[in-house]
Amino acid sequence: MARVIETRFDGPVLIEPDVFGDDRGFFLETFSRDGWRELGVDEEFIQHNHSRSGKGILRGMHFQTSPGQAKLVRCARGEIFDVIVDMRPGSPTFGQWEGFRLDDVKHHQLLVPIGFGHGFCVISELADVTYLVSSYYDGSTEAGFDWADPEVAIDWPISDPLVSERDLNAPSFRQVTTG
Repeated sequence: MARVIETRFDGPVLIEPDVFGDDRGFFLETFSRDGWRELGVDEEFIQHNHSRSGKGILRGMHFQTSPGQAKLVRCARGEIFDVIVDMRPGSPTFGQWEGFRLDDVKHHQLLVPIGFGHGFCVISELADVTYLVSSYYDGSTEAGFDWADPEVAIDWPISDPLVSERDLNAPSFRQVTTG
């Protein structure tokens, strides 16, 4: 059975699955509705996404507006530094961030609940990241804020990342959280 590793926030869940391996390779359960529900992942996931990125690429900080989108994130190949930022008004940890190393060795998974911004940077030469998500893709609900916003002050483990035009021009955290 998988276990929960504590995070500093109320809501996100970091899961450490059991990995069964030998000289042939490994096997692990990446999702079990009932098992994960017992660990605090009580979302109904309806879509599965997969991205591939090279070393030094940074994707984020992204979130979806109403109805929002919870994500169960794992790095199926390589290693990433995965970051969440609390965007819940009134939360005692509003505006704070936490980062996690997700990789293809420990196979940890991170539940990013609705109300959190999410992003990651690639540490390995190549990384495949998969997401189970709780709502269908809708471009009209896509939003984000500046990954380098000094007010949030995320300590990314890479310098001079490669980012999209959208992420380069993202508004500040304050701009997206104060309307």
